[in-house]
Amino acid sequence: MKPAENKFYIRLLNSISGLSWSTLYRISSGLSFLLFRVVGYRKKVILSNLKASFPDKSPAEIQAISRQFFLHFTDIILETIKYRSCSAQEVLQRIEGDIGLVDRLFQEKKNAVFLMGHRGNWELANLFSSLRFSHECIVVYKTLSNKPFDAWFLALRTRFGARLVPMEHIAAELQKPRIKPYVVVLANDQSPPPATAYWTTFLNQDTGVFRGVEVIARRNNLTVLYADFQRIEEKRGFYTVTISEIAADCRELKKNEILEKQVRLLERDIRQQPFNWLWSHRRWKHARPQKETTIA
Repeated sequence: MKPAENKFYIRLLNSISGLSWSTLYRISSGLSFLLFRVVGYRKKVILSNLKASFPDKSPAEIQAISRQFFLHFTDIILETIKYRSCSAQEVLQRIEGDIGLVDRLFQEKKNAVFLMGHRGNWELANLFSSLRFSHECIVVYKTLSNKPFDAWFLALRTRFGARLVPMEHIAAELQKPRIKPYVVVLANDQSPPPATAYWTTFLNQDTGVFRGVEVIARRNNLTVLYADFQRIEEKRGFYTVTISEIAADCRELKKNEILEKQVRLLERDIRQQPFNWLWSHRRWKHARPQKETTIA
């Protein structure tokens, strides 16, 4: 993208961020209709994912979930742009949940890894973590190839004190001396390279899972937490978070047990609110290898 185009789109993002919530949701409703009915954005991928994940649901039910997903998806896009300018108070008003478990870990001076899937609004989850947790908040992210956009999102994600670290640098980052306990925040439901993935069954399909989370947790003896972000359907743009403990001491769990526990929790939560996941992602683009790699 040319520099002039980058400037235009960055200005557009900033202008959208200044709109009221009610205006944003009117735009989202129109955009959702456009993507679902006219453009058909990734519609084949979305419908294929839903049909394979919920073989017991009728075509009408699958269509209803996909329609709900598109509205959820466009809401997330516009909410995320809005978070770039809204206050800390506004952020905290839009999400509710008990963080007593995290507070207890801080009092015990314990480090943790905070796992989630692409449910709710994950950008809100990052901001919530940096505002509410007493820990140093380290957010793992993937760098965008477009530098101006990467800088824009970096400013969004760090505006309340979070430290952003690319996935390839997280192992070295956690070896640095720290003044207070830390929590690593990351979404672990993307599609990894098949040869190095942990393979299991998720939503009725062979699914690869990134192993890095378990490696990081074991090497640094981290308490492993799982967070689910549900959309409050009666209150557009508002969410609840439920935090549970996967492992107080990951050394007591068998190999891959952390990954398996997270997968089962995520699967349970998706079934409870099916539209609330990133169905447009090509999650099952890789097949399970005939010979799986063993990683220590």
